[in-house]
Amino acid sequence: MHSRLLERAAKVIADDSIAKQMNDLPEGLKSKVKGGGSLTALPVIETQAGDVSAYIPTNVISITDGQIFLESDLFNSGVRPAINVGISVSRVGGSAQIKSMKKVAGTLKLDQAQFRELEAFAKFGSDLDAATLNVIEKGKRNVEILKQAQNDPFAVEDQVAIIFAGSKNLLRQVPVNKIKEFEQSYLELLNAKHRKVLDTLKTGKLTNEVTETLTKVATDLAAQYA
Repeated sequence: MHSRLLERAAKVIADDSIAKQMNDLPEGLKSKVKGGGSLTALPVIETQAGDVSAYIPTNVISITDGQIFLESDLFNSGVRPAINVGISVSRVGGSAQIKSMKKVAGTLKLDQAQFRELEAFAKFGSDLDAATLNVIEKGKRNVEILKQAQNDPFAVEDQVAIIFAGSKNLLRQVPVNKIKEFEQSYLELLNAKHRKVLDTLKTGKLTNEVTETLTKVATDLAAQYA
């Protein structure tokens, strides 16, 4: 039933003459004929007690190109959108990103998955080494920069700029509760004085000049919060 429902999203009804033409074409060319094409299906599934390994979630996951897993515990703790980074998977996400985003966000998923694992371990109160503490503190700040208010879209170049600062651990001097304030000041400063850098990011380029400027602006601003 799941397969049949999802197939309906790509079912295109053309007139008889076009349908006959399409029947004579190889599969790869059918969508190029007028009247052909596809739509994207976005099945929404409620998990029982957050069990993503149950029959219905796993069955639909096996059919689709990825999943975004939303967790009520994250939502209630103020992490919104409440995406569980470890369970969520995208098989086409990288192809949809501009090159500059792909470069700066390449390690973000792994970083945040490690952070969630170590954060749970740290709750036991055992002594943590410097490397573990660094991962946890960096993860906390990345969580803050990934929070987004409702009806508050970000330009792609602004997204790349702030994710760059987070992934390079340039925010370590900024207290966690000041990260959103830092983010606003950082993006306002870049838009006011370094618009060319943002325009370069928007085209998908991440040059040495751009990374040097982003690093300097973020480092200088973060020092004010130390």
